[in-house]
Amino acid sequence: MNQGWIYQDQINRVGAGQTVLEFYAQRYRHSSRAGWQERIAAGQVLLDDKPTTADTLLQPGQRLAYHRPPWEEPEVPLSFETLYEDPDLLVVAKPAGLPVLPGGGFLEHTLLWQLQQRYPHETPLPVHRLGRGTSGLMVMARSPLARASLSQQMRANTLGKGDRPIHKTYRALVGSSHLADHFTITQPIGKIPHPVLGYVYGATAEGLSAYSECHVYRRTSTTTLLEVTILTGRPHQIRIHLAAVGYPLIGDPFYAAGGIPRLPTDTAEKLPVPGDCGYHLHAHQLSFIHPTGGHPMSFQCPPPTELC
Repeated sequence: MNQGWIYQDQINRVGAGQTVLEFYAQRYRHSSRAGWQERIAAGQVLLDDKPTTADTLLQPGQRLAYHRPPWEEPEVPLSFETLYEDPDLLVVAKPAGLPVLPGGGFLEHTLLWQLQQRYPHETPLPVHRLGRGTSGLMVMARSPLARASLSQQMRANTLGKGDRPIHKTYRALVGSSHLADHFTITQPIGKIPHPVLGYVYGATAEGLSAYSECHVYRRTSTTTLLEVTILTGRPHQIRIHLAAVGYPLIGDPFYAAGGIPRLPTDTAEKLPVPGDCGYHLHAHQLSFIHPTGGHPMSFQCPPPTELC
């Protein structure tokens, strides 16, 4: 069991005029309306630090706090390997299955929580993310200057202005294909509606520009192993891009061909979410400019057997 958590919200003009129950039922649709009503009635929701009721009308500036009791988190691999460390940076190899940040039922079983335990006074902070099911290289900032510099490098990559200072190459496994040996994917990626989660990221013409360069590394009768270099950093970019061209990652429970989310065919089927594992994706190579030294740095992380 973890220690529980307090989820806080401040009411803005959009939330003003709603009841407490309406606010939670519309904003956090991962739980049912009845579930939120039970939590409010049990005193787990406070309004400006005081107990409230489901039909209390909200006003701008008020503070809601949901005190979630301790819960049992799913088991995940908690260990990670440190590949490089100095006063500004930490480079680690994240295992598949370990979430980076809290969310989706994970709090202490996350990379961030493990970093907080190992570095309690000055916790290294991620400047980019890998999906829960993705393994491989991540860089953390250990100083405000490093965080600002690395974040700027990330923005420069995504905006495509001048030289891209960060290079990230992944190994990805799809099914048997007739894909060209070299090809690029430029499908825009953005938010699309989801009946339970509100929205998810997927392939949409109204999305933001995204650019992936792909190279076939090896073919077999049943699989195609790709090396994918992403020149932008959209959420779930490789999973969405490969699905968008008709080749979802093998084992991906969420993204279907076309780059859109899978939905259950009947009510008894479990609802897939973006953090579900099962696909094969590994951050293999990472290079960037050191935030204080100004020199280029490059790292490689050996892929798992399926992606060698």
